Amino acid sequence: MVDIFDEVSEDLRAEQAANLLKRYGGLLIGAAILVLAGIGAQQGWQWYQAKQNDKAATAYIALANQIDAQGGSLTNDQRVADAKAFVNFAATAPEGYRTLAKLKAAGFYADAGQIDAAEGLWNDVAGDSSADSLLRDLANLLWAQHALGTAPNESVAARLQPLTVPENAYHDIAEETQALLYLHEGKTDLAKSLFAQISADPNAPEAVRNRANGLLAKLNG
Repeated sequence: MVDIFDEVSEDLRAEQAANLLKRYGGLLIGAAILVLAGIGAQQGWQWYQAKQNDKAATAYIALANQIDAQGGSLTNDQRVADAKAFVNFAATAPEGYRTLAKLKAAGFYADAGQIDAAEGLWNDVAGDSSADSLLRDLANLLWAQHALGTAPNESVAARLQPLTVPENAYHDIAEETQALLYLHEGKTDLAKSLFAQISADPNAPEAVRNRANGLLAKLNG
């Protein structure tokens, strides 16, 4: 009896499946087509993005080479013009190259003495959730370095705090900037302690260790 019951149940399930296929087969086929179309659209979008990135890379390198060809001795007007060229590039560039172009533009503005314009671009990058975290951290660090002594100390400290953890790629330079902030606040002992920590860190860049040693010697002298 059990075997016959199982056979009848299987026949019924097969019949129901056949009826469902007749009734909804068109919809299932349509859904399958949509899925395949979605896969094709995704691949097409990825191809389009790759092409756009290739175009952006070529344009970015061409612009950088054009500016490098000017040589190292630039007037402030030339630096501002170069900054604007990168800003214009960033306006239509895809993610990644847009961020790099903004950072380049900010550097030229800063070198030209237009710190407000530079800080605006660093803020743009730092607040861009689509930007690479390393570049966002770099933007925060550059903002803090240039805002030191002009922006509220609390604002500078807040930007530096997440950068000073050992896991951060910029933590040595961030600690150096934090020590300078301590000096600005009149917290000499904290500054000396942090400079000593940096100078004793074998993993810190040599230039950062040397600066820390020099400042520590002056503070102790």
